[in-house]
Amino acid sequence: MPGWQSRAVLDAELGRGWREQLQEFQEVPVAAASLGQVHWGRLRCGTPVAIKVQAQTDGFGLQFWELKLEYGLEAPALSEGSAERLVAALSRARGAALKVGQLLSMADAELLPPQLQPLLARLRQSAEPMPGWQSRAVLDAELGRGWREQLQEFQEVPVAAASLGQVHRGRLRCGTPVAIKVQYPGVARSIGSDVENLLTLLSLTPGLPKGLFAAPALRALQRELELECDYEREAQSTQKFRSLLGSDRFFRVPAVVPALSARRVLCTEWGRGAALERCRGLPQERRDQICTELLRLCLQELFQFRFMQTDPNWANFLYDPERHKVTLLDFGACRSFEKEFTDLYIEVIRAAADRDEEKILSKSRELKFLTGFESPAMESLHVQAVLLLGEPFWGSQPFDFGAQGTARGVRGLLPRMLRGRLGPPPEPSYALHRKLGGVFMACAHLGGRVRCRELFLQLHSSYTQRGNASSAEGGLQPKNGVTSSGIPECRKGP
Repeated sequence: MPGWQSRAVLDAELGRGWREQLQEFQEVPVAAASLGQVHWGRLRCGTPVAIKVQAQTDGFGLQFWELKLEYGLEAPALSEGSAERLVAALSRARGAALKVGQLLSMADAELLPPQLQPLLARLRQSAEPMPGWQSRAVLDAELGRGWREQLQEFQEVPVAAASLGQVHRGRLRCGTPVAIKVQYPGVARSIGSDVENLLTLLSLTPGLPKGLFAAPALRALQRELELECDYEREAQSTQKFRSLLGSDRFFRVPAVVPALSARRVLCTEWGRGAALERCRGLPQERRDQICTELLRLCLQELFQFRFMQTDPNWANFLYDPERHKVTLLDFGACRSFEKEFTDLYIEVIRAAADRDEEKILSKSRELKFLTGFESPAMESLHVQAVLLLGEPFWGSQPFDFGAQGTARGVRGLLPRMLRGRLGPPPEPSYALHRKLGGVFMACAHLGGRVRCRELFLQLHSSYTQRGNASSAEGGLQPKNGVTSSGIPECRKGP
């Protein structure tokens, strides 16, 4: 687009004072993509940035990306105003860009500028919603114009908005409260272009470590997001998890309402409780119990079910203090794991728990975390990282997640590891490590103290005893009031 047009977009989106925040701005774009163009700039503090200006048929939009990626260095200065605008842009962006922002929001506090921490936390529950006419159009297209007749109540204003869709509260004719998730129009088509734009920006970034292997990670994220856009698949995953957990002592999964669900609409029972991040004020004993159950479920998903909900967003865990139970939400990011992978992975954790360095190396090679051609220095770094991550499983005493410095230790190793890594990690590890990291961070946020080794050794023992037993895939009997068709028993009251 011509210069006057890109300046018009910048003025409209950022206000006429945007140029004052930049030390430099190149009018001539350095790259052009299908939906816009990229300009180089430099913040007043000296940080180089890429500013992508987007032109679309339904208006203009702008995305602002910090392009200088630093490893093990001090974060560049970031004003509160700039942080606010960055988070606001991510909130409007939706799709892959917003998902990246949500993942950043759950990073260790030491890895983020302090101005960004509270602002990014908003992204976990408060993306920018679509207008009422648009959500009604999706509901009409997916469910037919008679969908409203099946509901006693329907709240036009969404109670939550996420990266791919927003949630409305409703009530069935029989009185059962429900959550109705409606997908943003066009978000499924935008994921590919969002990832391509991120890859373009990374390709323009000077000095990225060769061991970063960002492309495989972003491609894996793209595949996951594209699957998450299929709400029919999510309904099946929700029903499967509900059966797997059965009458679990601590966790419950809302039942799906098939009559009000389709490819872009998902209706489930309403979940009671508050998001985990609001539970820091609970008594220590209660927080210890919550964290113990979170880790127990995570290990159970991987080594018993071999089927895991891999989205670590804390808003997906609702704690009900009256019942002392957690309701699990959002099963769009579920994936299964092959037995060959879990057979090796459980032994890596066991080796880390026992501090067996030789076994860590041999099992890591079998899992393809290492190629076998790494230098002794790189092998040593890898072992140190695995041992740090395995620290919770070392001793029989409760591990204090609130006092641990795992993230700081790994951050110290990361620059050298990225310089020496010869290949990307195995594909299943992207989603798995995102979930494990999210659970560890949730436990740290709550300051939980967990007997991690005891939990793991119990599960390791049962895993070994099962040997070649078949996984939990298929053959599951419905439980918890779900009929064979998956329709929840309609009952009165909340």
